[in-house]
Amino acid sequence: LPTVLDPFCGGGSIPLEAQRLGLPARGSDLNPVALLITKGVVEIVPRFANAVPVHPEARQTLAHSGNWSRGKGLAEDVRRYGADILQAARERIGHLYPKGPDGETILTWLWARTVKCPNPACGAEMPLVRSFSLATKAGRQTWVEPEVTGNQCTFAIKTGKGKPRAGTVNRRGATCVCCNTPVAFNYIRTEGKAGRLGVTLLAMVAAGRGKTYLPPDTSHVAIAVSASPSWTPETQMPEKALGFRVQGYGMTHHADLFTLRQLAAMETLSDLAKDVRARVLSDAKATGMADDDLRLEEGGTGATAYADAVSTFLSMGVNRCSGFNSSLCRWGADNEKIMNVFGRQTLSMVWDFGEANILEETVGSWPTCKDYVAECIQVATGYGSTPGQVEQLDAAHAIRKEKNLLVSTDPPYYDNIGYADLSDFFYIWLRRTLGGIYPQLFSTLLVPKAAELVADPSRFDGDKDKAKEHFEDGFKQTFTLLKEKLDLRFPMTVYYAFKQDDEGEPDDEEESGGVSLTTGWETLLESLISTGFQITATWPVRASQQWRMRSRGSNALASYIILACRPRPESAAMTTRRDFLTQLKTELPTAIRHLQHASVQAVDLAQAAIGPGMAVYSRYSRVVEASGERMGVRTALAHINQI
Repeated sequence: LPTVLDPFCGGGSIPLEAQRLGLPARGSDLNPVALLITKGVVEIVPRFANAVPVHPEARQTLAHSGNWSRGKGLAEDVRRYGADILQAARERIGHLYPKGPDGETILTWLWARTVKCPNPACGAEMPLVRSFSLATKAGRQTWVEPEVTGNQCTFAIKTGKGKPRAGTVNRRGATCVCCNTPVAFNYIRTEGKAGRLGVTLLAMVAAGRGKTYLPPDTSHVAIAVSASPSWTPETQMPEKALGFRVQGYGMTHHADLFTLRQLAAMETLSDLAKDVRARVLSDAKATGMADDDLRLEEGGTGATAYADAVSTFLSMGVNRCSGFNSSLCRWGADNEKIMNVFGRQTLSMVWDFGEANILEETVGSWPTCKDYVAECIQVATGYGSTPGQVEQLDAAHAIRKEKNLLVSTDPPYYDNIGYADLSDFFYIWLRRTLGGIYPQLFSTLLVPKAAELVADPSRFDGDKDKAKEHFEDGFKQTFTLLKEKLDLRFPMTVYYAFKQDDEGEPDDEEESGGVSLTTGWETLLESLISTGFQITATWPVRASQQWRMRSRGSNALASYIILACRPRPESAAMTTRRDFLTQLKTELPTAIRHLQHASVQAVDLAQAAIGPGMAVYSRYSRVVEASGERMGVRTALAHINQI
């Protein structure tokens, strides 16, 4: 059987699918956050696929009655030790999560940032609110009503008929709710950089028959600001990078992305997930699990490695919590829950945000996140029992180690997402928890960035040409090596999922930015063709979910376009511009009809047609213009779009 390699494996979808098909799976990536996820599902879960749980309570109640195949035992231990962590966390930080005035369990606190009104006759601490809506579904309409007395603003909860007033922030700026003075973003940025942005409590979300909404309680505010974490991630965010918009408001370190209570909670859960490893090891040995004294990274399969595995997955649960426990998490009034900080591929300023009760059953809490990880373990073990191999290598080095490969990959998208910079958000917590288990993977203070294949001008002193050259050179080196290592019985498949002219979506709540992806398509195709590949087939695949980061709220493709590529024969002829256009007009209409029969949506059809069009272009060693110069990929794309 061929070995499947994804040299840009990211979170591991392709190696995992290869395992499901019973194929040897290999993956590589430079990003330690993505690599850890892939290791979890491709290496660790299959290694302990039939393990019996070692938690004492699980063994007493379930060991002799359950079927522990396909990772169920490992998943059960994650749930059980996760429950122990929850109990310990409640003892340590439960006082930071008070009940409501009538004993209600508070699930979420809804806050708004504030800034002092620049009008000297007012001077109010004006709330910065995108929307006052709390719930918008029919029959559940609820909102916050600001009540102004002089330069003071309090908040009441309204339901039923009527509608909320407009928010105080839009893309043009803000408005003081007390005196209606318009306030420019430049003023808010200046105040933010001076450390003068505050917060005010808008409402509280309580558990009940459905969610209920309570007005702010000053005692809850006092408790929230009393949190005093002993450790905070004081690592610095990049001064400028793809997808970052918060630095302009004074948020320059990763600790600035969290409230004090969130920092205390994340610190507590991280410490408990790390410390539980010793208990797992002791319990595993007590059950008679064999132990080779080898750590997980050393290839161990006994009690020592199993303790590493349980701690790894519990740490992943903590990491999932971080995505829902940041002051950049919006409240979704349509579904009445906190939204993940990475609903888009940015760290953008959020004016009003939700803060979850991390100890209760709600979105983003520890109980839901540890159970989510346990469910993922059980799903992953349905994909195969033979462990794959994943390494922290750049694509070129990963390829050099292999031969006779079946390559399938979803490569980086030019300048669209700066994964390494954004991954620091998760890395800071993983390094704290798992640095002892994976010393090499977490050896650096932040995610390594220099070798990442992304055309980010900020890494080249703002020079777009150097950023483009870095990206192109990396792609060409990768595809040149791949051509020599392929198993020629199979095509190389390359996934691509973005429009040429995608205009992007707003980067934050005050402004929008455009991103041209023409260069991304051009660079990918130019790298493939110039290194000796030809496109032999294309087909669309429906995206796995419409909520992936790039597609949500944007005009990104609903389908992935898969390019099947093979080395172009050395004997391939060249052709003229005229003959190329003639061949294009002959073949492309038929190819488009086939795409239509494959149910490609109309919005995606022009992009899907790039594949068969480039198949014509790439079969020739070169296409020559009337001037004698080579027709470039960008020109060929323009001709394809015109037909």
